[in-house]
Amino acid sequence: MAKFLVPGAASAAIGAVVGVVAVLGITFAASENSRPEIDRSGNADSSILNQVEYGTR
Repeated sequence: MAKFLVPGAASAAIGAVVGVVAVLGITFAASENSRPEIDRSGNADSSILNQVEYGTR
């Protein structure tokens, strides 16, 4: 019986550890949800709705 009990218990323990690491890793990756700041350093007089027009029309 020990032939099956020890490898089964070891497999279950390793599977549990891998599962916990996967859940924590996915949770950490999903919580990285900050937005970058928008660069608003453009010249307001030369842009329409903050979209700079290049060239002449």
